[in-house]
Amino acid sequence: MGTLEGHLLPGMFFLFYSLYYSVLVSLALLRGQRLLKLPLPPREKRGQRWWQLVPLEGVVKVVITTAGIIPEFFYPPGENRLTMVDWEDPRRPFIFKDNWQHVTMYGFFLLSGVVDIVSQSCQAQQKLKLERAAEALAFHVLVLLMATHIENKSTLEIRVHILFMVPAFLVALVLTTEVWFPDQPTLWVLKTWMGLVLSSWLLQLCVLMYAPPSGQPWRADSPEDLAFLTIFFCWHLAIQAAVLAVIYALCSLWHRRCSSSIAVLSTRYQPCPMDPSSEELEKLSTDAVLQDWGV
Repeated sequence: MGTLEGHLLPGMFFLFYSLYYSVLVSLALLRGQRLLKLPLPPREKRGQRWWQLVPLEGVVKVVITTAGIIPEFFYPPGENRLTMVDWEDPRRPFIFKDNWQHVTMYGFFLLSGVVDIVSQSCQAQQKLKLERAAEALAFHVLVLLMATHIENKSTLEIRVHILFMVPAFLVALVLTTEVWFPDQPTLWVLKTWMGLVLSSWLLQLCVLMYAPPSGQPWRADSPEDLAFLTIFFCWHLAIQAAVLAVIYALCSLWHRRCSSSIAVLSTRYQPCPMDPSSEELEKLSTDAVLQDWGV
């Protein structure tokens, strides 16, 4: 992950995942749902085809995290970082610390995806609390490892990663709370907002550290550069709140249009009266008899 590409992969994953949740939260609020994700019916009442049983969200987690783990060990081609200890050194020091930290972060999100698949595909009844707990654990591990990841880094890298840890910790806190209180719309919105901030700041980190637009690297010894990091982070808070509001507005327009279409269809097609004493049914029967007699 210590490259531009290594930060882009999780950044894009978190971004699309947060945008997906933004749509889910918006529709849940507009529909007045008690839960953000409605529980699946029992397994025997679902379809029996494999694509109806395998959860797409869990599969995406597994695929993306696996794609992140493999380069940590074997990129660039010819590298092999599977060793944790340098056995040739008499002191037996640990090596590849950063890579193993990244792999551990990816590994817990991989575990969350596996839990989703097992819960939704292999269990008779979906284990929603277990899924939420596994996802919360992944974010807690992310924050914990990030706290040690910044040791012996430059002042600039420390500041950037601390700002990244703020939304990550809030997401972990909200996910932990949702294990016991999943019916709180305020928590849904906060989690989605912080997820958007986390993903956009991770992409900003790529620009700051690997591809600055000015062509000049940021200076860790400059108080102005460090101050503007915090300013830019605050801008991310505002921008992502605006993004969430725009998504909610678009979902609201779509929801109203669908609701009006359903209302028109329901008024156009009325159920046939089945009561024998109904005047409408008697009139229909009379018309049918007259047609049979050629009247």
